Amino acid sequence: MTALRYPARLLRLLLVIGLGALLAAAVALSTRLGTGPRAARRQRLTRWFHGRLAAALPFRVTVHGKLPDTPMLWIGNHVSWTDIPLLGQLMPLAFLAKAEVRRWPLAGWLALQGGTLFIRRGASDSGQVSGQLAERLRQPGSVMLFPEGTSTDGTAVRTFHGRLLSGAIDAGVAIQPVAIRYRRLGETDPIAPFIGDDDLLSHLRRLLRNEVADVDIFLLAPLESQGRSRNELARQAQAAVEHALFGTAESLKHAA
Repeated sequence: MTALRYPARLLRLLLVIGLGALLAAAVALSTRLGTGPRAARRQRLTRWFHGRLAAALPFRVTVHGKLPDTPMLWIGNHVSWTDIPLLGQLMPLAFLAKAEVRRWPLAGWLALQGGTLFIRRGASDSGQVSGQLAERLRQPGSVMLFPEGTSTDGTAVRTFHGRLLSGAIDAGVAIQPVAIRYRRLGETDPIAPFIGDDDLLSHLRRLLRNEVADVDIFLLAPLESQGRSRNELARQAQAAVEHALFGTAESLKHAA
């Protein structure tokens, strides 16, 4: 049955990607002509596309918690590229991504047109990026970044690096910790993670050929950034995410 569904899933996904490419081309052209959409409208368009893309992926999504009603810096664990549409469909979000994503065929261009901010690995340009992030956070809408710096297999959370959280402190916005968990047959999903030397096309084929998996998104209690250090915020956000995913209270105690 799954094999029979694969062509239909693939066709639906290709139609969504084609629609996104047309939308991104229109945004790029209007921007070149000086009539491009403002940041808030661009984010609404991107959210709409993320919703269509998320619906074309084989996931059942359950959201736990309340969406924030003010701009915040969202930070959370990172399992796969699919985190982006699954989170991006919830509300207008700009994403911070590693510079390598910009070079991905089509996907990198779509991300650029969707308002993604790209950062090189290493700390050499963290001050500049933090300034850009603070400026972006002063505008309508929120920004999402993955402070682990890489994706994981979902069985553990890597260290949250706090070097970019100063952007939230400078902009005076709170931190919104978010945890995402992929489950298949009640266990950690081994198919959803996008890690190591995986390539996008192979990963897509695996996803579309397998049964629907469950995704839990936990919107955790926001952390006020004023009067806090970036490393303190990173520790507390990581502890909250670990507690949501694995129920470990020890990390919460040490982060308090």
